[in-house]
Amino acid sequence: MSQVKIYGLKEKLDLVKKELSDVIHECVVEALEFPRDKRAHRFIGLAKDDFYYPDGRTEAYTIIELIMIEGRTVETKKKLVRLLFERIKEKIGISEIDIEICIMEAPAHNWGFRGYHGDEVKLNYNVSI
Repeated sequence: MSQVKIYGLKEKLDLVKKELSDVIHECVVEALEFPRDKRAHRFIGLAKDDFYYPDGRTEAYTIIELIMIEGRTVETKKKLVRLLFERIKEKIGISEIDIEICIMEAPAHNWGFRGYHGDEVKLNYNVSI
């Protein structure tokens, strides 16, 4: 299971929402060997007075939080982060300096979906990669 939250200035995110979701999902599918039909993305567009970001960043500054069941190797997670930086820059035009990525993991038993705990569900993908 994986959930993605994308934060940024609303006026900027609205322009690239669909394309950015497609790029993020493409990277997750490739790096995590995630099923193509499993996409849970939430865009959180903020007003300028609700979004403070570091000096040296532009209005394209975007925060991507990926929440997933623990089990992937460090190499797999690093591959995902590298792919996100590369493809977002290439396909959306947002520079690496304006992208912040955080992967947060939780044990399967801390998840609940489809009426079960995450450690009780038979997944159609592997988290130990």
